[in-house]
Amino acid sequence: MSQLAGAKLLITGGTGSFGRAFVRHALDELQLGSIVVYSRDEWKQLEMARSVADGRVSYVLGDVRDKERLREAMQGVDLVVHAAALKQVPAAERQPREAVKTNILGALNVIDAAREAGVKKVIALSTDKAAHPINLYGASKMVAEKLFIAANAEEAAGKTRFAVVRYGNVIASRGSVIPLFLEQRERGVITLTHPEMTRFWITLEQGASFVSGCLEAMQGGEVFVPKLPSARIRDLARAIAPGCRVEITGIRPGEKLHEVLITEDEAHRTLEFNGFFIVKPEIGSWDESVWRGGRSLPAGYRYASNTNPWMLSLDEIGKLLEAMGFAAHGPSGG
Repeated sequence: MSQLAGAKLLITGGTGSFGRAFVRHALDELQLGSIVVYSRDEWKQLEMARSVADGRVSYVLGDVRDKERLREAMQGVDLVVHAAALKQVPAAERQPREAVKTNILGALNVIDAAREAGVKKVIALSTDKAAHPINLYGASKMVAEKLFIAANAEEAAGKTRFAVVRYGNVIASRGSVIPLFLEQRERGVITLTHPEMTRFWITLEQGASFVSGCLEAMQGGEVFVPKLPSARIRDLARAIAPGCRVEITGIRPGEKLHEVLITEDEAHRTLEFNGFFIVKPEIGSWDESVWRGGRSLPAGYRYASNTNPWMLSLDEIGKLLEAMGFAAHGPSGG
């Protein structure tokens, strides 16, 4: 039986791609008592309620920018998964104030509301773009990571524990490159920003499973990083639309050529396990004995998408896409 059995969980951004996958996973695997889906889009909540017919799930309209609404929603809640964010890199570059309000001030609101409500565990979702950030989205998520880890240090004698999960691009999530390539292949032309670009990849189901495992195992203060495969974006395009012409458009503002999940500066405080890493907190007390068996990383270690030993081949990408229901074909459909 899950250690979380019978608990009440609230997920911010619960009607997003990850949120929907996590709720399905939690209902099937975690034996939770109830789940509160907290989000700001009433239409998405209505759609989700129609597809998730389970009496344990309830829906609360609200924004993470609204601390008072968060306080109300978290009454009686045991666990929080914080998935709400503004995630589109170009949009954040053009409208940085909005990204700050949601990704940084919203994170503070979640922390404060969880403390006041006596929530036991809070885990926040982050991104590879938070490691050595070069864009506003990544920088805002880096700040959010720091806020959650500092909150855990400040709660040394308190009730609420805080941790972070940092992972890469989610395959076929809303706003990702796969839906774009699927749309473009019908016109016969695929656009790439750079032919050598690489990314880490994780499916929604893998992300949901990893987060739930971290929620169960966390003691507080950890940044959990899963071991993931990388893929070259040009290979992804070839796998989706092998008969299409490719146009190179140039790297967009704030876009990285390659992503990093663990930086050289974090390596000395990172433990490696068979399927994941834990970046230990720089501040506050942390009982390393809870995580026995972790291996130290060599000095200067860098977990990057372009040097990742787990690089998917064109054939492996094709099989993964086929398993997810994305059959490859060119502009003619053949």
